[in-house]
Amino acid sequence: MSVRVRFAPSPTGPLHIGGARSALFNWLFARHHGGQFLVRIEDTDLERSSRESEENILNALRWLGIDWDEGIEVGGPNGPYRQTERLAIYRELARKLLETGHAYYCYCTEEELAAEREALMARGELPRYLGRCRNLCDEEKAKLEAEGRKPVLRFRVPEDQIITIQDRVRGLVEFDSNGIGDFIIMKSGNIPTYNFAVVVDDHDMNITHVIRAEEHLSNTPRQILIYDALGWQKPEFAHISLILGKDRTKMSKRHGATSIEQYQNLGYLPEALVNFLALLGWSPGGEQEIFSLQEIVEQFSLERVAKNPAVFDIDKLNWLNGHYIRQSPVDRLTRLAIPYLIDAGYLDKEPDAEKLAWLEQVVAIARNYISYMQEITRHVDIFFQDRVTVVEEDARDVLTWEQMPVVMKAAVQLFSEAPELTEESVKGLIKAIGKQTGLKGKFIFQPLRVAITGRTHGPELHQIIPVIGKERTIARLSAVLK
Repeated sequence: MSVRVRFAPSPTGPLHIGGARSALFNWLFARHHGGQFLVRIEDTDLERSSRESEENILNALRWLGIDWDEGIEVGGPNGPYRQTERLAIYRELARKLLETGHAYYCYCTEEELAAEREALMARGELPRYLGRCRNLCDEEKAKLEAEGRKPVLRFRVPEDQIITIQDRVRGLVEFDSNGIGDFIIMKSGNIPTYNFAVVVDDHDMNITHVIRAEEHLSNTPRQILIYDALGWQKPEFAHISLILGKDRTKMSKRHGATSIEQYQNLGYLPEALVNFLALLGWSPGGEQEIFSLQEIVEQFSLERVAKNPAVFDIDKLNWLNGHYIRQSPVDRLTRLAIPYLIDAGYLDKEPDAEKLAWLEQVVAIARNYISYMQEITRHVDIFFQDRVTVVEEDARDVLTWEQMPVVMKAAVQLFSEAPELTEESVKGLIKAIGKQTGLKGKFIFQPLRVAITGRTHGPELHQIIPVIGKERTIARLSAVLK
């Protein structure tokens, strides 16, 4: 049997971290088994769904490198792949369940249902629908319809059944049908509910494995009952753990960015985010933490997906992303950096070829100090400013050293005489300053660093001085002398 899995988001907002991980796990499972990965859209929440959100989700998947073999925008033999385009299919199957006695019309109002729930809770019982409309005769139905009541269609849950799920992650899970209550499968506007539509879609699209978040586990017994009522073969289920923040509460906005778009906008690299998401609840065994996509595909299995909640550790993501930044081609990083440099006012437009070549040198140095590309604006001021501002107390202190004028004088002379400033020539010039002044170590480096950068720490002087350039370097040294 060929593996067929799916990702079926509701387009009610951007693609969140949890949804992205579910999509990734499905994609990895399909690729590992040489199967097919399908993307469809669950848009029956008509008020909250939008094409804008749908486009955001699909773009985020593409940015992460997650492609799909069948589904929305790609097509295939099992469409349509948007639920609002499949309404006739659901209505026909709902009619079949009604005719076979597996479903019935319910005329209860919201107020009646709320009162029933409250009464059950007051008795310490599980709130559920008790089947008030289960056995209405035609006369009773006509009377309720005459009152203007619009019915919903409920599924008739069999009594005294134990529903078992052999979950690929959680093992054997059992549910008592008596605790479920008859549930709605078609709303009054003839719109299917999630539990009904998802079964129909998964069956029609030949899905073999349903890999999704743990929060859907409680829906699974309802879905199994629908499969059985329609005489359909059930897929295998695998429910992956929740994602928690570092404080062990459910991931939310207070833990930082929650959508893929936000991480994209901050300048995280897709390969770093994929590596990080793969390790959220899946463990390959061993100590390795840096994986190429191909390595993850080769090693991925549901057997190594953890039952326990995964903790979203932003420090680990930043460490991973920093690693990928330092491994990436500098021309790619420069292109990613340009929008942030424009926003920060360092550039006023897209650079020409000469400026681009110089920017690559700036990025090559700054990338060693950043966790995501937006941070680059905090590390490049020394390359763009004409005047150095000394803010740090330690740096101001260096300006008062008695060695300062001697070092500045020697540096201005030697740098002025140098035909060009390269990394090697700057190393030689710094040695020459030492010889000329009789000074060593920090008594040369600290005055030079503070004069040129305004700080006591930073990249190696022989790296930054050639990028700052001869003219501006001498101007900064001379300004301190004055």
